[in-house]
Amino acid sequence: MSPVLTRRALNRALLARQFLLERVSVSPLEAVRHLVGLQAQAPNPPYIGLWSRLADFALADLADLLSSRQVVRLALMRSTIHLVDSRDAEPLRGLLAPVLVRGFRATVGRAFDDVDHDEVAAVGAGIVAEEPLTAAELGRRLAVRWPNHEPDRLAALVRTQVGLVQVPPRGLWGSSGQAKHTTLAAWLPETNAAAMSPDTVIRRYLAAFGPATPADAQMWSGLTGLREVFERQADLVTFRDEADRVLYDLPEAPRPDPDTPAPVRLVAAFDNLILSHADRSRVIADEHRKPVIMGTGNGNVRPTVLVDGVVVGMWGTQRTKRTAVLTITPLAKISAKDRRAIEPEARRLLAVTDPDADTVEIHYA
Repeated sequence: MSPVLTRRALNRALLARQFLLERVSVSPLEAVRHLVGLQAQAPNPPYIGLWSRLADFALADLADLLSSRQVVRLALMRSTIHLVDSRDAEPLRGLLAPVLVRGFRATVGRAFDDVDHDEVAAVGAGIVAEEPLTAAELGRRLAVRWPNHEPDRLAALVRTQVGLVQVPPRGLWGSSGQAKHTTLAAWLPETNAAAMSPDTVIRRYLAAFGPATPADAQMWSGLTGLREVFERQADLVTFRDEADRVLYDLPEAPRPDPDTPAPVRLVAAFDNLILSHADRSRVIADEHRKPVIMGTGNGNVRPTVLVDGVVVGMWGTQRTKRTAVLTITPLAKISAKDRRAIEPEARRLLAVTDPDADTVEIHYA
């Protein structure tokens, strides 16, 4: 019979692999690669995600990686924008292509049955390879040739069929800019990597998010048929959770003592910490998921506050003239002791995000 891992034991294992039990001294590029990317619909959350995990991280470190094309932003897991190591971009895109196609077909139904998808993709890829464009600009150009289809859906078809990178200044801290796209082949002409195997991506997933079930990995990736992938890897060890589900893990992966202290952390918006399991109760209570994940509209995922490793609130910042304010909205009771632990972490964050502020304030909603 496999040993049972309590919810708290799973929490500490996840925090350790997410670099949230203690800030680690690895490079930002190593961290991005270990985490299999950072979800990045908005430009700034990956910076906060790395700041909360790494010792001596500076915002310019990640901006430099983007500018030098060592990391890229493109649609991958769950068809959402992720910031990943450039070496992972094409292999992951190759593996996840069916997920993106399935999502597109679910959206448009039979509306594009009269169109040669490969032809639209080839034309669109040629256009953005010559000049990075926004999705709206690409759609308008494609609509000249396919006038009977909505421009935004034509652009979405190209995004589905072709790896499209969002180019800087999009994604650079402190820079504004629309999301303009070019092809992976144009942006990273040196790469021509084969698709990553399901076995490899599952091992990468377990290293960053395990122990986990096949359903957890499916939630993270959008891939299906993963139970067989788990079961055929004979060296994986198994456990059971408190609901008697079988969990798989890498034998050498960290599984800290459940009583290991977990420091306060301010977790970024859209962070995969709370998005990458079917059962997320190891880090967020079910009753708190709706205000964090579903209650914000437009697919937003609010930034969260961890106390003792679990979500107890949400946070946000506002700048008024020379004052930077970080406001915490509790989802559960936060004791005076925990508030005293949250405040210095919040002030450290504001010192990074708003270094020119004369005054910083911590408020509770």
